Amino acid sequence: MASSLGNRVGSVRNSPLLRFPLNFMRALSTSSSTSSSSSSISSAQSPKKSKRRKKKNLFEVAQFLPNWGIGCHMAKSHWNEVSYEITKLNLYKDGRHGKAWGIAHKNGLPLADAPKKISGVHKRCWKYLSDVVKTSDSSINLTNPTDSGLKLETEAS
Repeated sequence: MASSLGNRVGSVRNSPLLRFPLNFMRALSTSSSTSSSSSSISSAQSPKKSKRRKKKNLFEVAQFLPNWGIGCHMAKSHWNEVSYEITKLNLYKDGRHGKAWGIAHKNGLPLADAPKKISGVHKRCWKYLSDVVKTSDSSINLTNPTDSGLKLETEAS
């Protein structure tokens, strides 16, 4: 009985009627794959919709700044007139997580003298503020010209 089943399976495999539909199906599958690849090429050439860019957390913003953003002003995107001047970063190994400390500023003026730990540094809403004037730099620039002016007046008299 087993030999009769083996002979029957062998005769079915070698039958030309069975081969025709398989070859036909192969031809259809290859032609459909070429048509799908051509449709994917045409869709790649068509203009794509703009995707929303993923916002960055504080460390992803700071990694492109000099000295990892220490001394720079950063704020959450929904804050108005409030920012932090970064004083210290404690990064984890991956460089995208950690802890940060800074001095809070409102309208460019510091709210406190001592830095405090910044909350929400892992939230994806941080931005770099390039237009905030650093108070330490402006005070140095203002005192230098007046000191030299006083020295010139004392030398002249």
